[in-house]
Amino acid sequence: MKTFLLLLLAAGSLCPLSAAAGPAGRPPNIVFFLADDIGIDGIGCYGADRFKGKTPNIDALAATGVRFEQGYSMPTCNPSRCVLMTGRYPFRYGNKPSFKNESSVAKVLRQSGYATGMAGKWRQMADTPRDWGFDQYLTDPEASGYYWEKIYTRNDEPVTAPETIYYPDVCLEFARDFFKNHRDHPFFFYYPTHLIHNKIVRTPNSRPGVTDADALYADMVAYLDKHVGLVVDALDALGLREQTMILFAGDNGTMRKFGGSNMTIGGRHVLGDKATMLEGGSRVPLIANWQGGFAPGRVVKDLVDFSDVLPTFAELGGAPLPAGVTIDGHSFAPQLRGEQGTPRAWVYVQHNTTPEWYVREQGWKLRQDGQLFDMSDAPFAEKPVLAAAAGGEAQAARQRLQAVLDELKPVASPLVAPKGKASGDEPPKRKKKKKPAKS
Repeated sequence: MKTFLLLLLAAGSLCPLSAAAGPAGRPPNIVFFLADDIGIDGIGCYGADRFKGKTPNIDALAATGVRFEQGYSMPTCNPSRCVLMTGRYPFRYGNKPSFKNESSVAKVLRQSGYATGMAGKWRQMADTPRDWGFDQYLTDPEASGYYWEKIYTRNDEPVTAPETIYYPDVCLEFARDFFKNHRDHPFFFYYPTHLIHNKIVRTPNSRPGVTDADALYADMVAYLDKHVGLVVDALDALGLREQTMILFAGDNGTMRKFGGSNMTIGGRHVLGDKATMLEGGSRVPLIANWQGGFAPGRVVKDLVDFSDVLPTFAELGGAPLPAGVTIDGHSFAPQLRGEQGTPRAWVYVQHNTTPEWYVREQGWKLRQDGQLFDMSDAPFAEKPVLAAAAGGEAQAARQRLQAVLDELKPVASPLVAPKGKASGDEPPKRKKKKKPAKS
């Protein structure tokens, strides 16, 4: 009977189930797989020429789920993570906020009865994952060396492996154990893998002796895709697939200079990459999949940004939004269910270390300096619109977007790292130890 129902769903003959209650009559488990430094030009189902057919597991999530064409992050790692965790834009709290006294996705879902866990990259965030609401976690304690290493942190305790391990594989095992141990009640698992962040190095599947950066980059993309597939396999093996919503996203655009060269879509380069305020800095893959919970194989063109993650997960999990806090995000749960919903009219993007931001709607983009761009050829081009030459349509767009900025009132001053912390995406600089004076 279950197979028959799934066949009907795949054929579109059955309405998708409510996103607030899964086939088992309980809120869905949520697994958020966040890839690092990979934009839409690195994923096959987004038309990436170099990776067509080479990201089969991610592509399968899109083919049997919902793929968003216009998902937006912040242009670098740290602010993207802050925004998706809080549902709030960076100018509201600064570059490295403390979450000991502020809400986060994990805290919101935990208050609704979810077990919460995470494994992966944490090095740029203030406090510990436990402070952010994660019951269990595994992360690397150092700012570099997060692929082949011996040390990591598990639930506040340092762990030293007897021999060098490949850290992403340790994260995968931690995730599998978490799924198994919490299979009987709803859980939220945040999986911010380091793949494909610099440094570009060999994977366990790389051929011996390969040193070419482009070849190793391709190996790392393949290993990222492999891990996505293994996460799905783990959920399948536990009988949790129909009870679990998976969200896959990139944290910002591609960092091409470290081996990600020759990356095009339909023969054209996406304009800009990581850390730029161009389209390629923040336009990222965003794919949702819930087998038996969402109608499969849909492409959504609505604008979505990372502030929408918290309210969407809260709606899926039946959790109330934090009280007394400005939440910038809009839930896209209705679009996941196949409904029209209330798509946002614009998205907002801000750089974490420079006084730059913009607001963007479907056809236009307005920067903080008043420069308007025609985005009809995005993500490949952004056409400046001269104020003197702007016609009625462009002028109307300028007025709409300026009204948004006037309401948001973004500022640059809070985006300063706490004393002694690095403000950008690079690891904090370490002070050299003074050598003892000679006697």
